[in-house]
Amino acid sequence: MEQVCGLKEYIRLQSYRKALGLPKEVEESYKMLAQGEYNRNYVFTHPVSRKKLVLRVNFGSQMHLEDQITYEYQALKLLEDSGRTPRVLYVDGSLKHISQGIMVMEYLPGHAMDYEKELFYGVGCLADIHSVKVEGKTLLAPKNPLRAILEECEEMFQVYRESSLGDESKKKKIRDMLDMGWKKADSLPEPSYRCCINTELNSGNFLINGEEGGNYLVDWEKPLYGDPAQDLGHFLAPTTTFWKTDVILSREKVDEFVKAYVREVAGRFDTMGLKERVKVYIPITCLRGITWCAMAWVQYQDPNKAIFNESTFRKLEAYLSEEFLQRMEKDYLNIL
Repeated sequence: MEQVCGLKEYIRLQSYRKALGLPKEVEESYKMLAQGEYNRNYVFTHPVSRKKLVLRVNFGSQMHLEDQITYEYQALKLLEDSGRTPRVLYVDGSLKHISQGIMVMEYLPGHAMDYEKELFYGVGCLADIHSVKVEGKTLLAPKNPLRAILEECEEMFQVYRESSLGDESKKKKIRDMLDMGWKKADSLPEPSYRCCINTELNSGNFLINGEEGGNYLVDWEKPLYGDPAQDLGHFLAPTTTFWKTDVILSREKVDEFVKAYVREVAGRFDTMGLKERVKVYIPITCLRGITWCAMAWVQYQDPNKAIFNESTFRKLEAYLSEEFLQRMEKDYLNIL
């Protein structure tokens, strides 16, 4: 915990300890669990209940929110009844005692999804989450999701485009791909059904336990009140599956997954036109993945970056390779 300035002092605060029913003196031991680009997670066992919990420390917001951690907490509260997400126990986004947002939630067992063997465990998980009826009051809800994604892409690409470190030929290639995407910006009608969607469905955000155990979705950094087709498009897109693995799903596998998902929804909400919408969201998601990598690549050149993941840096290089960009343009953007 020495990596986070002030965290050792924070867990001694009586307000924190009382809220979680912890003893007045620190008895629990916090160990590193995992970290992403904007968060670091520690696991500990509650000395009274003996339950394993996760303390999440937030370093920033992809959504440019002033209180990122509370937004995430509220989304998880909405999804409690799904049985597919961690229950949240505590949140502090005040930054009064520490410079980061703090959240505590239950620890869920499981391992990251293996796309080759466990892809279809995601069917029930996503169908159950998307079937939770929620109001959009606490969630951001872009009126035109495609345009919102493309505007985000432009914002991220600007970091790379304006950097002297960026490769000029790649700048032109990404610009051309974005122009292809913008031609579809107004192609989708208002969805008939909206729900809480995750928008960042990579394999590491799933906790898989197989047929007998539960299968869960964690890491709700960027939830929206949106079309479930947007989540499916992100989950099945090559820029997503390739992130933690080297897998790119075939079109047949994508179609099979969508069909299984519709069967699992079983009429809990309207899935009319879902397959067609997913086919639009997949290439637009590819643009989001590529432009995020372009932005992150520039950020990774900063020696003072708070969180540096070596595996992430290697993937950034792979996503910005001429070979990968050409494949995305030929197989996904050209069919828009």
